[in-house]
This record gives sequence, C-alpha cells and structure tokens, in this order.
Amino acid sequence: MSEIYSKNSEILFIYDAKLCNPNGDPDDENKPRMDYETRKNLVSDVRLKRYIRDYLESIGYDVFVAKIEGKSVSATERLKKFFEKENKSVKIDKLEKSDIDFLLSKLVDVRFFGATMPIKAQEGEKGAATNFIGPIQFNWGYSLNKVDIVESSSITSTFSGKEEKGEYGTFGKDWRVYYSIISFYGIISGYRARWTNLTFEDVDLFDRALINSIPKIASTRSKIGQAPRFYIRIEYKTSETFFGDLRDFAKIDKEEGLRDIQDFELDLNLLKNLILENKEKIEKIFVFEDRELKIKGGSFKDTIKKDFEGVIVL
Repeated sequence: MSEIYSKNSEILFIYDAKLCNPNGDPDDENKPRMDYETRKNLVSDVRLKRYIRDYLESIGYDVFVAKIEGKSVSATERLKKFFEKENKSVKIDKLEKSDIDFLLSKLVDVRFFGATMPIKAQEGEKGAATNFIGPIQFNWGYSLNKVDIVESSSITSTFSGKEEKGEYGTFGKDWRVYYSIISFYGIISGYRARWTNLTFEDVDLFDRALINSIPKIASTRSKIGQAPRFYIRIEYKTSETFFGDLRDFAKIDKEEGLRDIQDFELDLNLLKNLILENKEKIEKIFVFEDRELKIKGGSFKDTIKKDFEGVIVL
C-alpha cells in the first residue's frame, strides 16, 4: 500500500482559451463568466475538477461525482450503483468504517477533492451524510489578461422543428472569448490527506491528470481551443509551509488585445526568486511548460534546475 501523502504542495496552473467558452454562466445566457469591472475572465474550480474527473474516468478510474448511463443521479443512487458494481451488499444509510475505507480505496476523486454523500432516508427514518474535506483544493481561476468577448454570438439551426409549410430555423447564442490566459492557484494539504487516504502515488496521478485533462476532455464544440501552458507544483519538506497564492508571482507583459499565445511573454522572475530564497523549505518542484509559451528570460525549468536539484520535469 502506498504511503499517505504527508507534505504540503502549492500549485500554479496556467492554460489558455482561444475562440471558445472556458466556463459558461447558466445565470447569464451561458456567457463566459466575467468580472466586467476588470474585464477578467473567470473559471470556477468546479469546471476544472470536472475536466480532471472526466479524464480519470476516461483512463479507467472510478469517480464518485459521475453520471450513470448518461444521467445525473442522487448521491444515494450513485452509491447504490457503485456497491452493486463491486458486488458488495451494504446498507447505504448505515455505512460502516470498512465500507468507507473501501469507498476511498476505489473512488480517486474523493481522495483528491473530498465529497459530501447525503444519504436519502427511508420512510420514517432520518437521513445521514458522510463528509470528506478534500486535501486538494483550488480557488476560482481568473485570466491574467483583459478579455474581449466575441461580438457576434448568434447562430442558426435549420433542423429544429417544422411548420405546416416546411422546416424552419431558430436563432441561438454561442458566446466565446477571443483569447484568455487563465490561471489557477491550488493547494495539497498533508494534514487533510490522512482523512481521505491520499497517497504519494495519487499526487503523481493528479499531476498527470491536470496537465492532460484539458487536451483530451475539452474537445466539445464550445470548449475546443484550450491548451495547458504552464504547471508548477512546489512540494515542501513539511506540512507546515505555504507561500500563498502563486499567481501573485506570475505576470504577463501585455494585458489587452491578446488573440494568441504568441502575443505576450509570461514573466516568472518573481516566482523564481521566491523559490530560490526559500529553497531550504522545498523538497521537490514539479514543472511542465509548453514549448509555444514565451517565458521572459527563457525556459523556467532550465533556469531553476541550475540552482535547485530537486526539479522534476513533467
């Protein structure tokens, strides 16, 4: 059995979106989520976790937050189907510790992100809930640039219905951004890892899933056009250390009018200085950088490797 994760990690993940809708707002005609005062594009942590969960499912892992046969179901129904698949007879409203340990051993997204499993009560009984606070958490992502929404959003559908005299078309909306360079900050808590049995192997899997999920999963009509550009996970020697939001240490040299990855440089010098000034607190650094991304001063991973031995290139 793999060792339970006992460190702290902080994450900076940057990806871009070109002529697509990174995260539609259902309360606003499914427009890309925006902070209109700052013109920053917003993406929820739920959207990012969905990419990861779908990717994990696509490579054969079981996840708790999933549809059954293409349909959304309650937590109770999801648990029933899970235990049926595993050929286990379990009282859903009275889960034993052994049942919970089995759940955690099988459902990787619960080990990552935690879950609330409200159990629907039988008639005349009280419901219950099993709560897991996940050790891996993100706050909402936001764009480093000021984002413009494509002005023309009307689309037509020819085969949407029929009238007496024949077929007719309808108009809909297809909201997209011209270009957005989106940044997420996340943490992995060594303290909370013990409650979901998150292991070091799980964290290695998470690294791969985050980098690979968008190219594989963001392939629908409204999502295609997104690509991972930079990922760093700084793993500390103890579970006591956190530096804070790593996005404060990443800047771009141009904020307006961006239309492509080639239109700007990413400045990570503040992040490099932070690492080198605190390298005695750092166990390892895991880095991915896309070859199309222009980084001020050249490759970040190559620069860091000169002064810090524990760099692992993903």
